[in-house]
Amino acid sequence: MRRPPPALVAILAGMLLAGCDLLGIEGASAVAERRAAEGKAIGAACRNAARAIEDCYTLNRKADKAAIYAGWREMDDYMRENKLEPVPPQLTPEVARSSAKSEEEAGDEGGKSDRKAAASADVKEARAGSKKATSTH
Repeated sequence: MRRPPPALVAILAGMLLAGCDLLGIEGASAVAERRAAEGKAIGAACRNAARAIEDCYTLNRKADKAAIYAGWREMDDYMRENKLEPVPPQLTPEVARSSAKSEEEAGDEGGKSDRKAAASADVKEARAGSKKATSTH
């Protein structure tokens, strides 16, 4: 039996490896870029919500601190230039802690819908509690 020429084998291997992007397999650089973008978005959101950078680090332990700081700093500059006021968070600290804790406990991909449901239930409870507190005064 004849062996295929090495050039043909190399071309076929290259075509197969190029198809990995079509399968959804991310490279290391793509993962790093995505994590940096997520960190910057988290930092910007924290600054817009008038959160201290340390609180942002605490609430988002898995995110890259350098990316969080870069996003926080960019949003700070933007808000100062455009004279924008921060939007205070609507969640109470207890709800934020419980949703962060539930995210840490559910580490698998299948628990995402459960986490979203639990977080939305916590938000609804917090809003209902704040409405009751304001209506009694």
